[in-house]
Amino acid sequence: MVLDLFAGPGGWSVPLHRWGIREVGLEWDEWACRTRAAAGLLTIRTDIALYPAWIFSGRVWGLIASPPCQAWSMAGKRLGLLDQPLVHQAVADLAQGRDTREQLLAACRDERSLLAAEPMRYLHALHRSGEPEWVAMEEVPHVLPLWKQYAEVLRGWGFSVWTGILNAADYGVPQTRRRAILLASRTRTALPPPPTHAAVAEPESLFGPGRERWVSMAEALGWGATDRPVPTVCAGGGPGGGPEPFPSGSRQALADARDRGAWTRRNPGTGIVLASRREGSGWAERHGTRENRPADGPAPTFTAEAHRWSWSLRSNNQANATVRRADEPAGTLFFGHRANECVWVAEPLPEEGGEDSGAVESIRITAAEAGALQTFPAGYPWQGTKGQQFSQIGNAVPPRLAAHLLAPHLGKTLGPDDFTLAA
Repeated sequence: MVLDLFAGPGGWSVPLHRWGIREVGLEWDEWACRTRAAAGLLTIRTDIALYPAWIFSGRVWGLIASPPCQAWSMAGKRLGLLDQPLVHQAVADLAQGRDTREQLLAACRDERSLLAAEPMRYLHALHRSGEPEWVAMEEVPHVLPLWKQYAEVLRGWGFSVWTGILNAADYGVPQTRRRAILLASRTRTALPPPPTHAAVAEPESLFGPGRERWVSMAEALGWGATDRPVPTVCAGGGPGGGPEPFPSGSRQALADARDRGAWTRRNPGTGIVLASRREGSGWAERHGTRENRPADGPAPTFTAEAHRWSWSLRSNNQANATVRRADEPAGTLFFGHRANECVWVAEPLPEEGGEDSGAVESIRITAAEAGALQTFPAGYPWQGTKGQQFSQIGNAVPPRLAAHLLAPHLGKTLGPDDFTLAA
């Protein structure tokens, strides 16, 4: 089997499941475990730091690990960077069979920091029986020095190892998500997978077709190359809803529309830009009708003529937030607290006569949209409130990137189509 530590909602699992490979995921988060169960993925809900590693001996073909990144990520307080010497010490001790985690944990500034050392505990236990055959690990870029320490140990155990930083956009993910990767194998030379996409499309050469252009958010969400998108607007509390994930008092224009449900794109041929799905009791009194709004009529909340607006995705509320147009890949998606609220922002198109009202409207991204930008299959059964779903999505490995990292170990070939996994 393949043992997946910190399995999350199933980023690594999607390609493995599709390829029919038996995987056991270890995960602590309740809602990630519920999502995995709904997706038909085998999961042991446990604290990985307490679970005995020896029970898997003699059964593991491949080991996957994506430790929680909050302690190291730029999206958090990054106390894990201050704990790095302690984590390196834990890895060195565990590689020798010495468990000093309790003493080291007492000195850590972030209790999650030492979780990055847990894969070494499992690797040491499995190594006694000549396992696993291969290893794949992923984390935020700041963890690369730790992966290099792992690589040194694994090479001493007979593995070929590659470590480095990869950009998910180079593998068909509509997101410029950079991650530190470790790939190791006992049976083949470990190398990074060849990229399939580039910032600029490459022409065909004597060596074959060039790389395709990075996949844009519009392509991934099915908005089309020429169709100007109107993303779903979710005000929270609707069917299957739950509370808003990150309430924001800064969007006064949407605050008084909280009683209406969602606005979804309609076929442009009908002339309807927006249609009401659940307008609520106060909307009719304010606007005089519950009918759909035509393209040349006022659309409530955010635009008078939605087809004349350009949409971009803003990664968070901070001053240095990444903002990308819909015809580009997203920046790295991360969620977890109010400062990391990911929103669509709309601006008028001057060339089409759009008028600048002096304000830019913003609309929270939906879980379905975020999941698509992480390359999870459409309709993936996310469980929990919106906040819990966003947290799972932001922490997950994009399945498309996972497929490229795993394919060489599994003897699989990826098809050329975007987001298509070929057996």
